[in-house]
Amino acid sequence: YHRRHAKETQLSKFNQTEIEAMLGSYTKVLFVRDPFHRLIATFLQEMGSSPSFSSFVEDALGSGIRNASVAWKPLVSLCLPCLIQYDYVVMFGFHRQELGHLLRRAGLSVDSLLPKFTDTQVLWTYRWLSEQMFSELSAQQKKKLSHFYRWDLSAFPFSSSYLSD
Repeated sequence: YHRRHAKETQLSKFNQTEIEAMLGSYTKVLFVRDPFHRLIATFLQEMGSSPSFSSFVEDALGSGIRNASVAWKPLVSLCLPCLIQYDYVVMFGFHRQELGHLLRRAGLSVDSLLPKFTDTQVLWTYRWLSEQMFSELSAQQKKKLSHFYRWDLSAFPFSSSYLSD
């Protein structure tokens, strides 16, 4: 696309015709992760900011969607999957398999470019962490989190999420 090297990097800086031309000229890949796992990861990275996971969740919910940190903001409000037709959606925990497919489609050597992922170990760790962290939350917090992430939970197949009903 002729304006791809322009200083503006946000789509909102372009008009509708330019946006459609840009989006049509690229392969669009969306990486998604269970919203509860995203909350856990953010809490672990910011361990000193909240005394417990429960209080961290209260702070996150209290901020609302508009003021939410990108780290835990619902994905549908960040990547607009209803407006942008992504060519690939890569789920956290399946990187090795899905990135291998993408590299092969691009005609690249999978073995030389793909890092060694330990998807199974990561998924097991997050299952254990999710169980521990979820047990810290009150029934009301669980309900509020499910509501906060309702669009992510309906847009993406997070069937094993603790936030799914």
